[in-house]
Amino acid sequence: MSLPAAKTKPTLADRIDQQVFNAIYSRALVYNTCWEDPAVDRIALDLAPDDTLLVITSAGCNVLDYALTGPHRIHAVDANPRQNALLELKLAGIHRLDHSDFFAVFGHGFHPEFRDLYQDVLRQELSPQALAFWDRRAAWFGNPNGSFYFHGLSGIVARVFHGYLKVRPRLAKSVRDLFETDSLDDQRHIYDTRVQPLIWTPSVKWTLSRQITMSMLGVPHPQRKEVQAQHSHGVAGFVRDSIEYVFRQLPISSNYFWSVYLRGRYTEHCCPEYLKRENFAALKAGLADRIHLHTSTVTEFLRSTDESISKFVLLDHMDWMSSYYPEALEEEWAAILQRARSDARIIFRSAHAAPSYLERIELGAGAARTRLCDRLEFHPELAQRLTMLDRVHTYAGFHIADVRP
Repeated sequence: MSLPAAKTKPTLADRIDQQVFNAIYSRALVYNTCWEDPAVDRIALDLAPDDTLLVITSAGCNVLDYALTGPHRIHAVDANPRQNALLELKLAGIHRLDHSDFFAVFGHGFHPEFRDLYQDVLRQELSPQALAFWDRRAAWFGNPNGSFYFHGLSGIVARVFHGYLKVRPRLAKSVRDLFETDSLDDQRHIYDTRVQPLIWTPSVKWTLSRQITMSMLGVPHPQRKEVQAQHSHGVAGFVRDSIEYVFRQLPISSNYFWSVYLRGRYTEHCCPEYLKRENFAALKAGLADRIHLHTSTVTEFLRSTDESISKFVLLDHMDWMSSYYPEALEEEWAAILQRARSDARIIFRSAHAAPSYLERIELGAGAARTRLCDRLEFHPELAQRLTMLDRVHTYAGFHIADVRP
């Protein structure tokens, strides 16, 4: 998330928080599933067969989702090699497994014979970098009492919450009943009368307000501080508002984002599109082959290719770059505009409805130097409409921009 226009010198606590985040991020798989709604993205992007996409990989779920629309090519780019290793494993499973085995692995997060599948079938499909990661972590999918979705940093947070529910059985039953409702009225009633009175305890609010919790979820401290500055009740209040919108205004029956962390697994009726049998078959039949992985920064990839990119999915990484690496962010935008097709569309998320870096960044040199915001045409009405449909609902800002001719 972006900083206010007047940047302040980081405090000692800020620097420590950032060092902790960097240490965590540089050693771990952060995201075991994507935390952005691809159904919203598809509407925003309006994907076509001639599109070439640049997508930050994250957990790879949304890369596979976009591939189902049949674009020309998708470049999945991530500076964290562990995130690309996860997408590699999914692609290997698509190529080599049948749907029942694939769903057990990535739907349930558990396959009783995963170690054999990995050694005999999947391993030969992986790059040396991915092999180095998964050779030590095959057990993540083989624990009958656990789930892959309880591993990685975000998975650890989910596992802690599961432990918390075990010592609060009334809340645990209420949450289970909430996810089994089939009408919005029943859903609201259970949340208002049985979940809401039990869940927002002082200990939960305190935990949500800690930077270590946010770091485990992939949120560096500048993003946390931005939320604190915008919300009168801080991070915990923002999270509460987000959850209450999701559970009171949107049908929970299709909300696989929240359910996987509360259940530890997907179901066949509540899961990402790539896990559904007919979509898995389409990916196996050739759509998955349109995905190309790159372990690099966005700028490094764009400087290494002559290909024109028509659609960019940049998640929220520019928030923290604007705080710590403003020059690198300027270089990234210059590379984006250099490689963007004349009709390119860019989507990204932020903790701020109006990130100040969009006004600060200038591109070019001398008399040709222009403000970034003058090079983009934003669509705030469309973004706001789609935000109301977003099943995750944890970003204050969803931004859709076209490159100006």
